[in-house]
Amino acid sequence: MTASPTDIDLLIEARWVVPVEPHAVVLDDHAVAVHGGEILAVLPVAAARAAYAPRERIELPEHALIPGLVNAHTHNPMTLLRGLADDLPLMTWLQEHIWPAEGRVMGPEFIRDGVELAVAEMIRGGTTCANENYFFPDVIAATYRRMGFRAVIGLPVIDFPTAWATTSDEYFSRAVEVHDALRGEPLLTTAFVPHAPYTVSDENFERIRVLADQLDIPVHLHTHETAHEVEEAVAKDGIRPFARLQKLGIVNERLVAVHMTQLTDGEIAACAVAGVSVVHCPESNLKLASGFCPAEKLRAAGVNVCIGTDGCASNNDLDMFGEMRTAALLAKAVAGDAAAFDAAYALRAATLNGAKAIGLGDRVGSIEPGKRADLVAVRLDALETQPLYHVASQLVYATGRHQVSDAWIDGVRKLASGELLGIDTVAIRAKARAWRERIAAEDPA
Repeated sequence: MTASPTDIDLLIEARWVVPVEPHAVVLDDHAVAVHGGEILAVLPVAAARAAYAPRERIELPEHALIPGLVNAHTHNPMTLLRGLADDLPLMTWLQEHIWPAEGRVMGPEFIRDGVELAVAEMIRGGTTCANENYFFPDVIAATYRRMGFRAVIGLPVIDFPTAWATTSDEYFSRAVEVHDALRGEPLLTTAFVPHAPYTVSDENFERIRVLADQLDIPVHLHTHETAHEVEEAVAKDGIRPFARLQKLGIVNERLVAVHMTQLTDGEIAACAVAGVSVVHCPESNLKLASGFCPAEKLRAAGVNVCIGTDGCASNNDLDMFGEMRTAALLAKAVAGDAAAFDAAYALRAATLNGAKAIGLGDRVGSIEPGKRADLVAVRLDALETQPLYHVASQLVYATGRHQVSDAWIDGVRKLASGELLGIDTVAIRAKARAWRERIAAEDPA
């Protein structure tokens, strides 16, 4: 007797499914079965139709279905500073424009409105998870929760007063409060986000190390971003920032090291041994002339390399498709090797590697049974992506974020045929324009 098809929530049938794990595999005419937000199976369309009776069936005949992209480093409230102070050196950009602007406007409303704009942009571009690094993490978390977006909420620590906290003790007490408040949240986890070695003391790094171990969370840190940063550290401390972090016990499998443009071969080897993840932010580094992350050397050494956009003030977008392409091309130029950082690895860096770095590798980042259904459909029938020989190569080297048609987070549809669901884009646009009027009027440029 033939078994009856199993009732499920959703069956997505795609011309191609790119699961990321197994690596470099593309499945023709496959379907993904989803129930309760979980991926139940990945199987040929004919077999899926025989096995399942879905409440909703989505047919994607000209699409690649990929895991939702994971933006492994971003400052999403800074969408409201997009384009404020372009074409300036890093420290001029920070000290004369960005930090003063933040000092004038940073508060719960700025944070909320910036995250709303970022979430809308990210979903439209195929990003379903962000590793967030900014102040007012309580407001950031509430906004992500309300919008149904997956995120790691950064718990900031920095050695000077801000609108969020004024003393080290306050930074830590508020960090623990936010972490405790988010326990059990299905889409939200936390990480410590000390700003950088040059803005965080040894004592605070030691406190972070202890608490990160106790709370079992990552440490998300800008480091070795520029040659100037490294030179200043050597002049001040007598050692490079990475060596100082090693002495303080920060260099371990919890460390998510962002930028890393200034690395010796010994430091690369140490990252591999310690299990450090490195976030490559190529477009931000190019724009600020910060240097070149040796992404291919890191990959070849066995380091988990992932990709982030950085904030919109220095990029100026949250386009992970553009970032993948730039990361792959730049890695080839830096390595002097056209085979370096190939398309399949670039896609992995933008999905599963990012998920692993931020402690979510068992939940998202690949299309596998048992994982949560964070999925993105990309149309590949546009003139710009014809003819199509190799799906992964086309996704990385020819596809634009405007070709993202559909997205799901935890099995909930957030984008349908290019239209955002449950997001008031008219209100978001109006708020962004109001902030622009206020911020532009007070900027010295």
